[in-house]
Amino acid sequence: MESYLNENFGGVKPKHSSDEALGRWRKVVGVVKNPKRRFRFTANLGKRSEAAAMKRTNQEKLRVAVLVSKAALQFIHGLAPQSEYTVPAAVKAAGYGICAEELSSVVESHDIKKLKAHGGTEGLLSKVSTSESDGVSTSKDKLASRQEIFGINKFAETEARSFWVFVWEALHDMTLMILAACAFFSLVVGIATEGWPKGAHDGLGIVASILLVVFVTATSDYRQSLQFKDLDKEKKKITVQVIRSGYRQKLSIYELLVGDIVHLSIGDQVPADGLFVSGFSLLINESSLTGESEPVAVNAENPFLLSGTKVQDGSCKMLVTTVGMRTQWGKLMATLSEGGDDETPLQVKLNGVATIIGKIGLVFAVVTFAVLTESLFRRKIMDGSYLSWSGDDALELLEFFAIAVTIVVVAVPEGLPLAVTLSLAFAMKKMMNDKALVRHLAACETMGSATSICSDKTGTLTTNHMTVVKACICGKIKEVEKSSDAKSLFSELPDSVMTMLSQSIFNNTGGDVVINQDGKREILGTPTEAAILELGLSLGGDFQAVRKATTLIKVEPFNSAKKRMGVVIQLPGGAFRAHCKGASEIILASCSKYLNDQGNAVPLDSATVAHLNATIESFANEALRTLCLAYIEVADGFSANDAIPEEGYTCIGIVGIKDPVRPGVKESVAICRSAGITVRMVTGDNINTAKAIARECGILTEGGLAIEGPDFRTKSAEEMYKLIPKIQVMARSSPLDKHTLVKNLRTTHEEVVAVTGDGTNDAPALHEADIGLAMGIAGTE
Repeated sequence: MESYLNENFGGVKPKHSSDEALGRWRKVVGVVKNPKRRFRFTANLGKRSEAAAMKRTNQEKLRVAVLVSKAALQFIHGLAPQSEYTVPAAVKAAGYGICAEELSSVVESHDIKKLKAHGGTEGLLSKVSTSESDGVSTSKDKLASRQEIFGINKFAETEARSFWVFVWEALHDMTLMILAACAFFSLVVGIATEGWPKGAHDGLGIVASILLVVFVTATSDYRQSLQFKDLDKEKKKITVQVIRSGYRQKLSIYELLVGDIVHLSIGDQVPADGLFVSGFSLLINESSLTGESEPVAVNAENPFLLSGTKVQDGSCKMLVTTVGMRTQWGKLMATLSEGGDDETPLQVKLNGVATIIGKIGLVFAVVTFAVLTESLFRRKIMDGSYLSWSGDDALELLEFFAIAVTIVVVAVPEGLPLAVTLSLAFAMKKMMNDKALVRHLAACETMGSATSICSDKTGTLTTNHMTVVKACICGKIKEVEKSSDAKSLFSELPDSVMTMLSQSIFNNTGGDVVINQDGKREILGTPTEAAILELGLSLGGDFQAVRKATTLIKVEPFNSAKKRMGVVIQLPGGAFRAHCKGASEIILASCSKYLNDQGNAVPLDSATVAHLNATIESFANEALRTLCLAYIEVADGFSANDAIPEEGYTCIGIVGIKDPVRPGVKESVAICRSAGITVRMVTGDNINTAKAIARECGILTEGGLAIEGPDFRTKSAEEMYKLIPKIQVMARSSPLDKHTLVKNLRTTHEEVVAVTGDGTNDAPALHEADIGLAMGIAGTE
């Protein structure tokens, strides 16, 4: 049986099975029982190919529209101005200066001229009654009028199928149809020979059985469809950061309205069509809409953002201009019907088993019917009554037929594949109770056969609640876990160093310090940013005052490949200064000076470099994550298009951030190991920090190998093949190193790999793995 299954069903893989393979095995299955019901929760291959063709057409249309509009702009500038736009009366009465259709046309056609006619982004901000700093008003009346005029950010969904549709589908079962025919003849013959009601007993019994089966099946399927709908709703919950009434808050993307100011950063999906208001180094991946793989730079000159696209680099504030079905993504969704999930290898094999058993049952049913009919004919011939047939003989024949049909009904385990789907949905529900959201049913099954787990460290093995506990500034190492320690450090440092430190912490950050609706101070941003901002505030710094004192010229957000973040600011006197922070060894290597205990910038000598490197190592051996802060004076005339310098920095100091290991991790690693699963830690941190945490978790054992990403990527294919099974820790890894490790484990070592990660740097590896688990606070879409 195993060889038959492999021959007919072997082409179906856990990921990316071809439609040809799926279609081939469905033809094999289609002979027995009700295919319509059997394939209910799996991909509809016909609809999926239609959807793919339609998506390609839409992408082509959009690509052409964007390219044509860009080309046309060059000619339009020389033409006469467009006719004046008049605001509809209802829109004007509600207090807005532009209607939804006009807003939609500006963004959809990338029409710079039309945008300028409305006063640019600034003009549109006032026309939709919002502002960059305060966002829209949260009063109920104003939100309601905004919804009425511009619509809500929800996509039209296919209507839920009613209970009677499931009853109709259940009736399509070939066996039930045969039984219905059997019941009809039984009723006709019974009533003709024995009269009503005695002669109808058998026929009505079969009808009652059919109805019972149909209603039980339909009820079960209907309840399952409701359960799947609930799971689907849960899967689509995505939150974004929005400014409303001057407060930054988290909102579901479905609550977004036209006029909202949304904060976007690396990894976010653009939740609606909109315009770039302010931001830095923004690159957008529009491949989901246009099919073009090259990222598009979005800035004040090209401010158009389309829903469904992804932020590949940088950060920005976006003005929402179009929501729901008017957006590009909404229009695309309207033409597509979701294809459903592919079957899992286990479902395919169980379908195969059900089919084989079904065919065997069918053969036995035919043989049984033939044998019983032959015995009746033989008896009739022996009696000499083969020419005279009574109603009883006909009923006996019908009984034989019913026995044959019963064999088929009993033999075919039609519920077997469906039972697997249900058990996977049940596992999905249980995992949701454990705060794990499963995007694809198949992952629940594949998870059970994982042989290797590649885990990120920060936020996955550790709690992601970070605090700065040690700092080395001006050569002095101080513990700063408590605010009293920070204040004593503050009193010891020269004023010039304190100013530089505050400037570096508060300007060179992707986080924000805001006053929330309760009037309390709140730190927003990633846990690392929050920890450093917390240190700056405990040193007595004032976030808003420091930010207002200088002007931000350029921001390069943290990049996992470069392992650094940088900003260029203009000082009150007009001079320019760049601040940089990131992985300690990398930043220290680009420094040529350091601030001494008098606060003067002096050249780095070998003794100081050795002392700083020893400090980094000692912090790392205590399982602290280290970051180095540095600055450089930049020549006058620096513009946002110039690159931030990478050499010649002055080191301000090094901070050690504590990120405690999650409770229960050591036990979990031990359980995995006893189950024969290898756990590997892959992190962007310093190798000593990684080793210290890996030992604490029980991942790094005797004979295990800890390697750095830069060393790993220089190995040849042959060296990698020998090396990979021994690797337990990979430190200083880039997203590509993680991807390479996972790909090699899956292909050359034929392992079933699970990857856990919580950030955009883990995305390529999560996608490559058999099972990708996006975790925790920063596990982005």
